[in-house]
Amino acid sequence: MLNKGFVSIVDCSKQDILHLVERTEYFEQNFNQQLLKDKICATLFFEPSTRTRLSFEIAISRLGGQIIGFSDVATSSISKGEILKDTIKIISNYADVIIMRHYLEGAARYASEVTDVPIINAGDGTNQHPSQTLLDIYSIYKTQGTLCDLTITVVGDLKYGRTVHSLLNGMSHFNPTFHFVAPEELKLPVVYKHFMDKNGIRYFDHSDFLIDIINQTDILYMTRVQRERFTDLMEYEKVKNIYILSKEMLIGSKDNLRIMHPLPRFGEITLDVDGSPKAYYFDQAKNGIFARQAIICNVLSL
Repeated sequence: MLNKGFVSIVDCSKQDILHLVERTEYFEQNFNQQLLKDKICATLFFEPSTRTRLSFEIAISRLGGQIIGFSDVATSSISKGEILKDTIKIISNYADVIIMRHYLEGAARYASEVTDVPIINAGDGTNQHPSQTLLDIYSIYKTQGTLCDLTITVVGDLKYGRTVHSLLNGMSHFNPTFHFVAPEELKLPVVYKHFMDKNGIRYFDHSDFLIDIINQTDILYMTRVQRERFTDLMEYEKVKNIYILSKEMLIGSKDNLRIMHPLPRFGEITLDVDGSPKAYYFDQAKNGIFARQAIICNVLSL
């Protein structure tokens, strides 16, 4: 995994994940280096992004690398009808690593099969978001002091949420207990339940966002309902504000509880939560710089 790209967290062993967590911690303490001097990193964003794209670019800049690429397909040859294979083959001539976000599931895997240049998956449709997973896992480790035996409650869009799918894959090595809170329309896909059953992971499904669930939770992972994944806007309107976390809901929660969110948020966490010491989503986003430094350096064997 470490020198062939970073396409899916499923490709990572427990040892790989722990190694990357260790390297992420190192880069948090030593983030200005020249490890990417004379390296060119291509960022190909076929789908809009703010945090992921900017944190990758900051990670590269802090390591002395150069950046090429696009954040809008309208400015690339894709707008003329160029196929993905040709784009990847051409960019492979220019770059040492390709960081790619795409709206189609499996696009990153396909890209990795048509080039020898390492591919880092910055999100492919509703499938995987492995760099987000690493920063999430690092955030969990940093706030809890361990990755083992934690209770993680995930709320919101579990059907289309690629951050959710990647997180349960990544944490599967550490004996978690999951609580999944979602309306019927956004329940976790059966394939992920089969994965947890196969790996002996405890999980519970809920339709109601209950205080009792919050009070037994170590990590509360909120997600937004993603309008862009819905073809029927009436269905989106029906579920978009179904779960909202407010500060008063945290009164009986555990001292070590930390609230995470992959961002952006759209009302599912009220602003009064921001002042709570249990709110961690902004720090979580910052951790993405260090996690992405670790990923880039590992795929380049640096």
